[in-house]
Amino acid sequence: MSLADHVRTLGRGPGRSRSLTQDEAFDAMFQMLDDDAAPEAVDALLMLLRMKGEAASEIAGLVVGAQSACRNVPRTRRRAFWAWVFNNTLRGAWMRGSERHAAKGIKDAIAHDGSPREAATGHIALVGAGPGARDLLTLRAVQRLREADVIFYDRLVDQEVLELARRDAERVFVGKHVGAHRWPQDRINSMIVAEACKGRRVVRLKSGDPGVFGRAAEEIAAARAASIPVELVPGVTAACAAGASLTRSLTERGVADTLILATGTGYADDPTPQSTRLSGPGTVTALYMSVRQAARLADLWISQGIPPDSRVDICADVSKLGERHVRATVLSMAESISKHGITGCAVLLVTWPKQVAMTQSEPLAVA
Repeated sequence: MSLADHVRTLGRGPGRSRSLTQDEAFDAMFQMLDDDAAPEAVDALLMLLRMKGEAASEIAGLVVGAQSACRNVPRTRRRAFWAWVFNNTLRGAWMRGSERHAAKGIKDAIAHDGSPREAATGHIALVGAGPGARDLLTLRAVQRLREADVIFYDRLVDQEVLELARRDAERVFVGKHVGAHRWPQDRINSMIVAEACKGRRVVRLKSGDPGVFGRAAEEIAAARAASIPVELVPGVTAACAAGASLTRSLTERGVADTLILATGTGYADDPTPQSTRLSGPGTVTALYMSVRQAARLADLWISQGIPPDSRVDICADVSKLGERHVRATVLSMAESISKHGITGCAVLLVTWPKQVAMTQSEPLAVA
């Protein structure tokens, strides 16, 4: 089946037509435009443009003219070229009747090997890959992956997520383990900035949310120091994914009115942070990178007055094929972790219920 036929098939539902989703549209468009599309494929592209509410007749000239000129753009630059043509101000200028202005912009870009002058600086996006399942990524995260020239990804990023990137994007593994960093953070900072300085669109792909224990601040600072545009694309963080997997609210009324995100693993100057210091009655504490610290943390909680039989949910590899849940108590969580062989990516949800404090504060009944 030709690509044009494939796009038309996507546009048909069972017994009725439907609009293409944005993902379907961009997938088909970029497949077509990456290759040397035959003239009849222009019809398929016009179909995609209708999805965005634009009259095909008004933009047909831009499509046909740009497609012909694009033959002179190196293949490695064509995706960026097409994305710029259709997403930038040129399309708006053409639609308003300023065909000469739009055509001149296209010709200038082609003269620079398909690189628009304003895009020469490069760009860094710190993208949250979520807990593992690729259908938990945000639409913006998927878009940044499809635009990326190079992707730096961590050990915990699932390969199915990387498959969402375009075929010719460079992939660089910068795997990290707790306490054993194959790539020091300074080296990662230098690499992403160096690639962006070449005019490339860089994605730094992190599991979960890059702003939650993801060292995003250091990478943002490095980008800004080099005057590189940088953005942070949020992702589903492990605590929220674990709650969803348990079909459980983390802020259940009458049980917990405070959610705490903490880590049991610090850094060289503070290797064992006081991760329990904010915990108290009416809290759920989500602990990241804390499996090895479970015994120490349990002792801290008990010394703070938490009932030893308080609920602990140990959630490992959430949303992945090997996902596991272990129910324990504060007193038994370290033993449960060892018994079940949980050593990798896990979040601990520790519930200190409000009712305990309320019950303890009630006056004794007088007979």
